[in-house]
Amino acid sequence: MASPVAVAEVLTQAFGPGVLLEAHLEGSHPHVVVAAAVWPQVAELLKNDPRLDFAMLRSITGLDYPQRQQIVAAYDLLSLTQHAEFCVKVAVERTQPAIPSVAAIWPAADWHEREAYDLFGIIFTGHPDVVTDAGVTHPRRILLPDDWQGFPLRKDYEFPREYQGIPGSVELDWVQKPNYPK
Repeated sequence: MASPVAVAEVLTQAFGPGVLLEAHLEGSHPHVVVAAAVWPQVAELLKNDPRLDFAMLRSITGLDYPQRQQIVAAYDLLSLTQHAEFCVKVAVERTQPAIPSVAAIWPAADWHEREAYDLFGIIFTGHPDVVTDAGVTHPRRILLPDDWQGFPLRKDYEFPREYQGIPGSVELDWVQKPNYPK
């Protein structure tokens, strides 16, 4: 069984001690943080090393940390042969959130990456289904219309009062917006 500690040891042996920017190996959601630049190589090892065999990408979850000026993609992985679950987080600057795509490694990443772009604005470089808008190449939107402005799950997102003449919810008149730092 690939314990979180064993996974971290395999990664450190393969890539050196600096590959793990953070390691949180205890608790209900053990995870490590790696740099975006090494993420594709780490992903390949996680999937193909028989000691790990994380053949299934369960989900990619976007996280927004405006106080740290970071956007994070959390990749939840599952190994059926090792009876193990593990998470790898890739943190990038909020102003330029670009992470290499892993859709070629885990085909399920295709739609998960499109959703993370749609809702958080994470640009997955090398994604197989991209469009170019205003000079920026990004995954094609999957949930929102192509002309949607902004990324609704960012903490500083301001929901539009209307979209193409369709009014937003009337509840917006009394909802207080949290005061997140810009």
